[in-house]
Amino acid sequence: MSKKETNITKRRLRSSYVTSMISISLVLFLLGLLGLLVLNAKRLSDYVKENIGFSVILKENVKEVDVILLQKSLDASEFVKSTNYITKDEAARELQEELGENFIEFLGFNPLLASIEVHLNASYANQDSINVIEQNLQQYDQIKEVFYQKSLVSLVNENIRKISLIILVFSGLLLLVAITLINSTIRLSVYSKRFIINTMQLVGATRGFIRRPFLYRSAGNGILAAVLAMGFLAGVLYAAQKEFRDIVSFQDIEIIGILFLGVLLFGIIINWISTFFAVSKYLRMNVDKLYY
Repeated sequence: MSKKETNITKRRLRSSYVTSMISISLVLFLLGLLGLLVLNAKRLSDYVKENIGFSVILKENVKEVDVILLQKSLDASEFVKSTNYITKDEAARELQEELGENFIEFLGFNPLLASIEVHLNASYANQDSINVIEQNLQQYDQIKEVFYQKSLVSLVNENIRKISLIILVFSGLLLLVAITLINSTIRLSVYSKRFIINTMQLVGATRGFIRRPFLYRSAGNGILAAVLAMGFLAGVLYAAQKEFRDIVSFQDIEIIGILFLGVLLFGIIINWISTFFAVSKYLRMNVDKLYY
């Protein structure tokens, strides 16, 4: 083989190696994104549920001290995430902004009542719990009524269940696709070295001796691909925390650690297993079939 042909072969091998690494890194990156979604699924669900709440409409001429006591009592309840007291004037200003006109001048008085906006803890943001809470709150003399959108509560919980099921199915499909893609990429890489494997067999090398360098290199490639994927994930996390600080944050060391460790282990294990079976295939293959 001439020097020119040797250089061309080396360039092709380098190109094949780089392409293989990028392909595996991108697959691991997609798996990492899926893992991030799965690990944060409960937090995302809780975040949505904790935006569900109700309004405690107060009676006319309730004393300020009674309102403060009621709000403190609500804040101390296990089902409450947070509360916000809205006076009659604040309620009027909000309604005026929504309507775009001064309805008080038209009516001659402010018909709105003061209220306390209550946001629930996620575990209580369901129809049954809210019904029980509503019945308990009706016992307070300061409260005129408890208002919330029943259809919205049911719709949110139903959609969360559906989305959770979709994520579970999608996770399984993507995992299967990822394993298939990585396995195919590695098989193509080993395929280009099938004649080297056969030559080593001809000179008397054992199967274990032939496999060993392939397996070591596949583990190293898995680590490198995983590190590249983790770099991409770190960039996505950095961008995501600016928009979704309550859901995604670099301060979640445990979640990020589990995610990165999972990507690293998956990259090493799937590379190692795929390489093992790919090399074993050519170790058992008849010499004549190597040309097909």
